Amino acid sequence: MKLKLGVFAWSILCCYGLFAQDPVAQQYGNKIVPSDLKEYLSILASDAMEGRETGTRGQKMAAAFISAHFEELGLAGPLNGSYYQPVPLYTSVPAESYVKIGSTQFKNFEDVIYYGTADSGGEVTFPLVFAGQGRPEDFEQVSVDGKAVMIQMNSEENFRGPITRAREKGAKMTVLYNTDAEAFKQLLGQFKGYLSGGALSLNKPQPGSGGVFFVSPDVAAKLMNTSMEKLSKAATEESKKGALKKMKPGNLVYKTSMEIKTVKSDNVLGYLEGIDKKDELIIVTAHYDHIGKRKSGEGDLINNGADDDGSGTVTVMELAKIFAQAKKDGKGPRRSMLFMTVTGEEKGLLGSEYYSEHPVFPLDKTVVDLNIDMVGRRDAQHKDSAPYVYVIGSDKLSTELHKLSEATNKTYTNLIFDYTYNDQNHPDRLYYRSDHWNFAKKNIPIIFYFDGIHEDYHKPSDEVSKIEFDLMAKRAQCVFYTAWEIANREQRIMPDAK
Repeated sequence: MKLKLGVFAWSILCCYGLFAQDPVAQQYGNKIVPSDLKEYLSILASDAMEGRETGTRGQKMAAAFISAHFEELGLAGPLNGSYYQPVPLYTSVPAESYVKIGSTQFKNFEDVIYYGTADSGGEVTFPLVFAGQGRPEDFEQVSVDGKAVMIQMNSEENFRGPITRAREKGAKMTVLYNTDAEAFKQLLGQFKGYLSGGALSLNKPQPGSGGVFFVSPDVAAKLMNTSMEKLSKAATEESKKGALKKMKPGNLVYKTSMEIKTVKSDNVLGYLEGIDKKDELIIVTAHYDHIGKRKSGEGDLINNGADDDGSGTVTVMELAKIFAQAKKDGKGPRRSMLFMTVTGEEKGLLGSEYYSEHPVFPLDKTVVDLNIDMVGRRDAQHKDSAPYVYVIGSDKLSTELHKLSEATNKTYTNLIFDYTYNDQNHPDRLYYRSDHWNFAKKNIPIIFYFDGIHEDYHKPSDEVSKIEFDLMAKRAQCVFYTAWEIANREQRIMPDAK
């Protein structure tokens, strides 16, 4: 029988990392076994699924596999009996796009790269201002409002920072260049492979001036009617010398055009109704999409995504199985559970964003999202480590959730909780890069479980054979016990008061 504690006593235990073991929870937690996870993953991450790219045949096969599993468990299809939440997406495939200097066109994927989804509706012209490396102090020297801005990429900073600053200052278009011509060629190859398949969006792209141009060093110098040496010198000059103020503006003439298509995809949802607190909901998420097949090359071309995020997806499937069995046995859960595998994470967290804007269950009744994205491997930092998992976001919105997470782990699984990526300002910004983020934006407490970036990330070598199923099962148990406590405690987890 589960030990009953008053709310005050329970809080004291949590504060000190003490937690009475629940033999019923242990009974079901022990049913999470490596063999189940391996069985599911061997199907989900097989070559037959073709890398599960969003909207493709392979992803639809994966969705059918997951929904059949939910049906076999007896979970409810919460959308009029269906397990599918349709997620309408739009893809913009680059058509004619170029930058023009005089009568010369520099075409997309040759001397320039257009990264965006806007259709300019013809040629567009803006004054072009040079903003150095796009640092805050650089923008203090120049006005970019209503203009285009050119920025030299700084190897020490992700290019998204300067782009964001430019937009905040009112720039209509951003032009980025690297002083190394060879580096531009490598970037060209990467973006061509990524963008030729079309970027996906929840919103139908509208004509406008959005997006970014990456240009070669040669094109950058010609646009500013100067030499690369002078550009680089001005970009690296101390701001107090005002070098950017002295740069004469150039002129940016360009055209962007897109072929817009509709892509159909789905989130896959399995619902388990709770008992006496069934109006409150715990969501457990993972993304079942991956990046599909490489367009060319030799050898293995299929990105199977065994870890990213096959491991998270089959963990959700296993947790659904365990909770469903507990309910059949008359052991709860008190609160309802939604096991949701989402689409389009690799394309910009699209499936979870769609759910957060079109929730099947009220968001104000949603207690927490436990998000599982890559839990089957080790990274280099933990090569010889005892069992561990990176924990991200548990303390960002709810102190109560963080304490429960810590206490539950110490009681049941005793994993090493690594909070390296929990820093919102960490350079990798992982707090913002998986599906929990769309729930956190709605002030719903979250925990993101993660194993780190390993050498096979987004490569065909992310194979089932490299998964550590014993470690993965232990991480799955950690999520299970946390979900069990949240689902069955007397008082719901609440976000901290603002």
